[in-house]
Amino acid sequence: MKPWKTLSRKTILNHSKWLKIEDHIIQLPDGKTIEQWPWIISPDYVNVVVQDADENFICFRQTKYAANGLTLAPVGGYLEPNEDPLECAKRELREELGCEALEWIPLGRFPCDGNHGNGFANLFLARGAYRVGEINTDDLEEQEIVTLTRNEMMQALLSGDFKVLSWTTAIALALFHV
Repeated sequence: MKPWKTLSRKTILNHSKWLKIEDHIIQLPDGKTIEQWPWIISPDYVNVVVQDADENFICFRQTKYAANGLTLAPVGGYLEPNEDPLECAKRELREELGCEALEWIPLGRFPCDGNHGNGFANLFLARGAYRVGEINTDDLEEQEIVTLTRNEMMQALLSGDFKVLSWTTAIALALFHV
């Protein structure tokens, strides 16, 4: 199989550092051309599933604009320009929980939309997390820290309590590793 080829691209919306939309002209492997293929550009991000020294999981209960109502959520945030995903994950863990971790397990890097871009999710499991300082976050959402056992985390996953796809993926992959 051959990949699609981008023949040209034109910016049709440059909203902010959080969102840019392009129109691409795409050529398919059979030579057919698609004149208007929407491409979404948003920053890559990390999600970090955190496990403490007692093997409990630390996450948040919070609201999120796109997730209707309360949701459980892992640590996460956007990469700064040219920032390495692991360094971003470590920074977010320090900012959001005031913690560092003894072991870092990469769980994968995934495009958010296989056909239209929208950034990459970089997923990690941080094991042996321990407190090193104060929480210093700029999150807009109200949130509370929640500690769950492995069984409680599995039940929350199966009950749909993690209402964002990348969070659900990160939790499932982390549970596979522990």
